[in-house]
Amino acid sequence: MAAFLFFVLSSAFYSGIATQKSPLNISLGSSLTPTGNSSSWLSPSGIFAFGFYQQRNGYAVGIFLAGIPEKTAVWTANRDNPIFSSNVSLILSTDGRLILQQPEGQDITVADPLEPISSASMLDSGNFVLYNSDKEIIWQSFEHPTNSLLPRQRLAADHELISSASETDDSRGIFRLKMQTDGHLVQYPVGTTDVAENAYWASGTGGDGPNITLNLQDDGHLYLINSSVNIVQNLSDGGQPQNKMIYLMKIDVDGIFRLYSHSLDQKGNWSILWASSADKCDPKGLCGFNGFCTKLDNLVECKCLTGFDFVNQGNWSSGCERSFIAGSCNSTDPMVNYTIEYLESTIWEDNPFFILETNTREDCAKICLEDCNCEAAFFKDGQCKKQRLPLTYGKRVSDFNIALVKVGKPATKDEGVSEIHNNPPKKRKEEGRLYILIIGISLAVSGVLISVTAGVYVCRIKVSAYKQISQIGNVEFVQNVAPTAFSFAELDQATKGFREELGRGASGAVYKGILPNSKKVVAVKKLEKVLAEGEKEFQNELTVIGKTHHRNLVRLLGYCLDGTKRLLVYEYMSNGSLENILYKPENRLSWDERIRIVRDIARGILYLHEECETQIIHCDIKPQNVLMNENRCAKISDFGLAKILKHDQTRTCTAVRGTRGYVAPEWFRNLPVSVKADVYSFGIMLLEIICYRKNADWTYSGDEAILEEWAYQCFEARELYKLVGDQEVLEVRELERMIKIALWCIQDEPALRPSMKKVVLMLEGTVDIPVPPSPTSFLSAI
Repeated sequence: MAAFLFFVLSSAFYSGIATQKSPLNISLGSSLTPTGNSSSWLSPSGIFAFGFYQQRNGYAVGIFLAGIPEKTAVWTANRDNPIFSSNVSLILSTDGRLILQQPEGQDITVADPLEPISSASMLDSGNFVLYNSDKEIIWQSFEHPTNSLLPRQRLAADHELISSASETDDSRGIFRLKMQTDGHLVQYPVGTTDVAENAYWASGTGGDGPNITLNLQDDGHLYLINSSVNIVQNLSDGGQPQNKMIYLMKIDVDGIFRLYSHSLDQKGNWSILWASSADKCDPKGLCGFNGFCTKLDNLVECKCLTGFDFVNQGNWSSGCERSFIAGSCNSTDPMVNYTIEYLESTIWEDNPFFILETNTREDCAKICLEDCNCEAAFFKDGQCKKQRLPLTYGKRVSDFNIALVKVGKPATKDEGVSEIHNNPPKKRKEEGRLYILIIGISLAVSGVLISVTAGVYVCRIKVSAYKQISQIGNVEFVQNVAPTAFSFAELDQATKGFREELGRGASGAVYKGILPNSKKVVAVKKLEKVLAEGEKEFQNELTVIGKTHHRNLVRLLGYCLDGTKRLLVYEYMSNGSLENILYKPENRLSWDERIRIVRDIARGILYLHEECETQIIHCDIKPQNVLMNENRCAKISDFGLAKILKHDQTRTCTAVRGTRGYVAPEWFRNLPVSVKADVYSFGIMLLEIICYRKNADWTYSGDEAILEEWAYQCFEARELYKLVGDQEVLEVRELERMIKIALWCIQDEPALRPSMKKVVLMLEGTVDIPVPPSPTSFLSAI
């Protein structure tokens, strides 16, 4: 019976293609439910369907191939929403919206065209379209691809496909395929910038003209074509006509994008016609941090470094973490003995922090063992390259590279650490780390206190020099940065006389504008303190942001240096500041949205601290300086107070910068500051985002008024529910993890705070988080 039904569907598909059946009209008021007879809307031939399909223990909404046994999904709506239960409804409402209605909770928009919907159709091409009252297409799934392309569909310039999380989970995965505006079709790990060092496959078509697109034809011809309709590169040849074969291009879970065909008969299954790579270990990030990819015949396996275990045994991309407790570099009584383990023909793509010439791998091992900061090393061709963890993009290769990994084990009883073995494993691990950390910090702070006098003296000299530079008003650096120079008249025209104010800060107001030539919407900041602070902030903003490029930093597009007038032109962020979203009840963010925003901010700060060409301290991290674009991607803005460190600097002396409530304690103690000042500000903001309130709020009584103090009291008493009040029900462990991260970030002692790289790893769940001490307990005990 099943075979007969499939034959009927296949025959319907053949005849549907041949006779070009008109699409079925889906009228307003139509609805679907996951179970029962009305779970999807079929295309005229019956080969494609739009509606509910099975996903793990629930349902997702999307487009799938209904005419083949596998029911392969080719497009998924609301990918990052949790799967839906059987009691939801998909409705084309009478007021012209396509929504998911849930018995409890808000409606979820599936498609959001600019005008009301009058009808819809599921086409035989696999394209789901929405029409207005004039029967014009106002939205179509072909323009919003997820992880696949169908025949007659294209991937336009500046668009990308993102892999699924797993074979049974169509939420966003960890790989992406991007059609860049420079003509390159490139594959990257998700969450990385579009630069060559992050790519693991590229078409090599840069420079072949603008607006190149990736196209798939009915006969399986996959190719790149430019705006002059010239084929730039053929990725595959054409195959059989579509009435005998279905073609599908997809970026798979493993990070490789492939072209598939499927014969429309009872015995049909998917066949690979073309793949971007034959090496399944090519995709970067497949094995996560501290893991590496190995192959045996055609099978791929991820392994951990010796002395490391998978964070999540069922998820290779989660990476690996130490199975031992690392000692502190500042401790004179080592609690861990280290040995070196060798891995032949294995590489990672991290840049070393130091390179030495050595004769043998044993020499390299000795060098690494003697350097507390060296956690791994690579030896090849007489060079010893010292590395810090985590290591990224590891795989086995057929060369003579040797990886050296520092592996620790607890010291013996004679070395005075036998008490570590008397506790349960998890508690022992946390207490051991905390004990090590406190010993190291005691020594570090002693050194800081001894050098305060010298530090203050140097600080005064540098502040004096900075003032002298400011008085000179040198702006020669402007020639070396990328932003465009505008005249005041151009920006006056763009903003229509600075009519629409978006916001106002201490140094001036920000206005909405439209650039006349490109019609690009921008935000124009007009500095008002031009003669003193404004001049310094203007120069500082240009210098700092001109050196940066990251998806979580607001882009500076241009500037105006016209007499005494100083203006800065930024990309327009349509959703305003995080501050406006956080403290308005109508803008309530879900838990998942808040975590995503927190991760965006952390990645932006990490870029400033460790990935930019020069290390930058932002100095004013707060919700007001985090802006949100149309997709609610968080971007850090306002670099007027930022401090650029020289290549040989890790700390700097300067007057207090920042906003009360977010400023780290060391600013007020006349001590040199480091990137850890931003970590403190991030910790305060993390508490505000998680708890949905300001740090200092006097509408709360008693202990609750100061959030950072109240958070630790609730954590210590194991009453975290008091921090979130009547918010949505949260996973308690997830809430506890976020609070622990925040409490580590706001430690009074800078050396106790984690680096932003460690913070990102904590947020991603790839490292253990020890129990934090009271943020003020260390200094109060001195």
